[in-house]
Amino acid sequence: MSYVDEIYAKVVEQNPGEAEFHQAVKEVLDSLRVVIDANEEKYRKLAVLENLVEPERIISFRVPWVDDKGQVQVNKGYRVQFNSAIGPYKGGLRLHPSVNQGILKFLGFEQTFKNSLTGLPIGGGKGGSNFDPKGKSDREVMAFCQSFMTELYKYIGADQDVPAGDIGVGAREIGYLYGQYKRLTGLYEGVLTGKGLTYGGSLARKEATGFGLIYILKEMLTHNNMELAGKTVVISGSGNVATYAAQKAQQFGAKVVAMSDSNGYVYDPDGIKLDVVKEIKEVRRGRIKEYVDAVPTAKYTEGKGIWTVPCDIALPCATQNELNLDDAKALKANGCQAVAEGANMPTTREATDFIQANGILFMPGKAANAGGVATSALEMSQNSLRMSWTFDEVDAKLHDIMVNIFAKADDAAKRYGMPGNYVAGANIAGFEKVVDAMMAQGVC
Repeated sequence: MSYVDEIYAKVVEQNPGEAEFHQAVKEVLDSLRVVIDANEEKYRKLAVLENLVEPERIISFRVPWVDDKGQVQVNKGYRVQFNSAIGPYKGGLRLHPSVNQGILKFLGFEQTFKNSLTGLPIGGGKGGSNFDPKGKSDREVMAFCQSFMTELYKYIGADQDVPAGDIGVGAREIGYLYGQYKRLTGLYEGVLTGKGLTYGGSLARKEATGFGLIYILKEMLTHNNMELAGKTVVISGSGNVATYAAQKAQQFGAKVVAMSDSNGYVYDPDGIKLDVVKEIKEVRRGRIKEYVDAVPTAKYTEGKGIWTVPCDIALPCATQNELNLDDAKALKANGCQAVAEGANMPTTREATDFIQANGILFMPGKAANAGGVATSALEMSQNSLRMSWTFDEVDAKLHDIMVNIFAKADDAAKRYGMPGNYVAGANIAGFEKVVDAMMAQGVC
């Protein structure tokens, strides 16, 4: 049995029931076979893969809080500190009923390679809770966040672990979490990113993941003698990533015709009106179906099916495994030319393989959605320097980082005889830096 197959078998055996974590490990290790096989003796002796797939630390804790009726509620809280070889742990906190340890391990594992690709000194981590902020009052969300941080604060710090936002954790939640950290420690430091601009946040952070997705997409298209201008784009999701990806795509001359949420999707053949989407999602916290109330010429469809909308470019920006093999076949049948992932592992393995095998350009999430964590790291830098950069300064740094990520993925794919395979290229480039750092620091 090969080293890769041996380690994957151990991961499945030792982490039962964690399907997303198994999937992430298999996808990464399969794409790294050519590198691992060439260095198998050295890697085996140092147990490189055993170390790579095992989190350095997992913190699991209860989160008691009191709801508006005076009833005590108890949720589960987690922080997976996966790998600190190249810097302090960095990765978001997710608040959603689906959160469990396996999902956070998958996200932390992916985050390690994503953060490596940015070129910035940040390791990989992820955390969160099965708490659902939807439908909760501000006071209930504050009570939960304060209780969550009362346990988490012991394990984080500006030079140890710097969480950020993720699904269910926006400016409101970051504010409550940061306030409690400051009260408990007496420290005013860059321990959380995604903060408000009045207390250490960075301009362009909200837009960063979506903007970065389009920057690397445009670089990939240009490299393959294609243009973004004039292309028809479909984007799943309607949160920050999807909204600002749509905004930047429109600025570059593309036409975004469909967006979605967990209930269904809206199709506007004249192009999505982002002012309407922002009013619904950012102001009213409503559902995407409300779009047709403001734009009667648009059509809303309940449930799945957004990938049946004809497009040149598909950008899955919602959640893991949302784009399956049937969806990939529908995209191909409708002439799709490129797919770039704005979410974490939104495309299933079967769909990814089909897309690549059929000549559709594909940029994986660990490269394509790295703009958010890159700008979080830039926020950390600004906090350390006690200064604030302008929006244009941050945006320019973000653009350069995304262009460099494409170059790293492209170069690694070519070095190992797989030109155009950006999945393998991104994994190899991220892996090489992390493993070099791990080996340099010795066994501990």
